[in-house]
Amino acid sequence: MDNPKHPSILRDMTHDSDILIVGGGLSGPILALALAQTGQRVTVIDALSEKVRKNAAFDGRSYAVALTSQRLLDGVGVWAAIADNSQPILEIKVTDGRAGEGPSHFFMHFDHAEIEEGPMGYMVQDRHIRRALLEAMAATDGITHLSGETVTAQHIDPGAAAVTLASGKVLTGRVLIGADGRGSGTAERAGIKRTGWGYGQTALVCAIAHEKPHHGIAHQFFMPPGPLAILPLTGNVSSIVWSETDETAAAFNALPDVDYLTMLRPRFGDFLGEISLSGQRYTYPLSLSLAHRLADDRLALIADAAHGVHPIAGQGLNAGMRDIAALAQVITDAVRRGEDPGSIAVLRRYEEWRRFDNTTLALATDGFNRLFSNDNTMVRGLRDIGMGVMNALPGLRRSFIREAAGLTGDLPRLMRGQPL
Repeated sequence: MDNPKHPSILRDMTHDSDILIVGGGLSGPILALALAQTGQRVTVIDALSEKVRKNAAFDGRSYAVALTSQRLLDGVGVWAAIADNSQPILEIKVTDGRAGEGPSHFFMHFDHAEIEEGPMGYMVQDRHIRRALLEAMAATDGITHLSGETVTAQHIDPGAAAVTLASGKVLTGRVLIGADGRGSGTAERAGIKRTGWGYGQTALVCAIAHEKPHHGIAHQFFMPPGPLAILPLTGNVSSIVWSETDETAAAFNALPDVDYLTMLRPRFGDFLGEISLSGQRYTYPLSLSLAHRLADDRLALIADAAHGVHPIAGQGLNAGMRDIAALAQVITDAVRRGEDPGSIAVLRRYEEWRRFDNTTLALATDGFNRLFSNDNTMVRGLRDIGMGVMNALPGLRRSFIREAAGLTGDLPRLMRGQPL
């Protein structure tokens, strides 16, 4: 969008960076590392201070990193710093039932041994990934990390993208990337609208220490108000993502820890023995959000800035990782061919690559949530039979395992374990 602070003479200026990335969470730094290794000069504009990110204590937040996303992290040089704090996901068990009644007799069980590539993925705490990314950016030539800075305005010119920071400084680059989450200011300032809706559900998130080992097994228990995911972390600890109606979640979150656990136990079950809280607990509302465009002239959106989905399949982060790997490849290939990486023709290649997959994932998670988050007797019977049939068919199981591992579709080079 035009802004009088950014005159058109920007097309004749030397750019401060090749790539300007707004957002310093996970996606922005990963993309910065990928592009910097090909010689691009990248500036990451991070609203949080580096001290806050680096000194974060364990707060229960963790991610399911699919096998192909792990390859991406390895390709940008950070997996070695994360590996010792990661927990391989060796099996996934999916069940259906009601709190306090236990699961139904029909279930799905997926074992990584049914594919050749290795674990389906890894569970990693948020703090370990963020710290590794900060250290890698600091050690990488070509990356400028501006922490504690926010963007107040942006301007797209035929020859440059420019942003104005809250400090008053103006930065220019060849491409502007929005990696600034579901409420993306980058998208809003570009006039990119969104489609989406809330689910009337809130996720309660925390880590649980338990008496018995989890053996690297992830559990997804579907209940009428919403699913409960129990995801293995290192040691006898699991991360939980527990979905309830907004009203119930607010009431549970207001409880002291002892009463919170009293509400969780009948849902969690006793298969891991006695449980206790480990770290903080927090909540976030669940919704679907899709940007109408992923690319514009000199601008692209990635990860949550482009799409936000229900966590029912644990694939939101991994969809964002595919965005990163695809955009990095599109920009790198364009530069090697002598093309302008910020041109709409180049950035539309990224949009065309990712649009279908992102929309399909959003609709699939939306459909699964509507199918399983209800207590209709007929629907419950049909979905239980469906799970039983899928579990009995090796071909279908293998397809699901490969999907969970991120091994399907048109994979970018970094997600195939190849150099960019």
